[in-house]
Parts: sequence; C-alpha cells; structure tokens
Amino acid sequence: MKTGMMNVDANDVKKLVRDVEMIKAILLSHKSYPDPEGELSDWAKRELAEARATPKKDYISMEEIEKEFL
Repeated sequence: MKTGMMNVDANDVKKLVRDVEMIKAILLSHKSYPDPEGELSDWAKRELAEARATPKKDYISMEEIEKEFL
C-alpha cells in the first residue's frame, strides 16, 4: 500500500471535529436514540458483524481510493 504525506488544512480538520461533535450531541440527546449510554443499536450490530465478516481481499485499496478522490 502506498503511503505519503497530504497537505491538510488544520482549520478544515477542526471544522470536521466540531461537526462530528455536534452530530454526536444531537444523536445522544434525541429521545428515539436506542441507548444514550452508547450501546450499539441492533442495526449497527448487524452492520458491524457484516463488516467483520467481509474478507480483506474485498476491501478497497488505498491506491483505488487515491485514484478516485485525489
């Protein structure tokens, strides 16, 4: 796998962190959220089990990601 340096604007990263914190706060405060303590929902557990069962050969390589998005 190819690795390398990428220029990232620190302000963009800070904005992303704030956005994720805001989304998390909204989800945790929402009454229909399955468990405010952070327990995974049944759907999330199924998705996680499926992801863990996926063979590594089926993963998308970093090279493919770079070709697609960079």
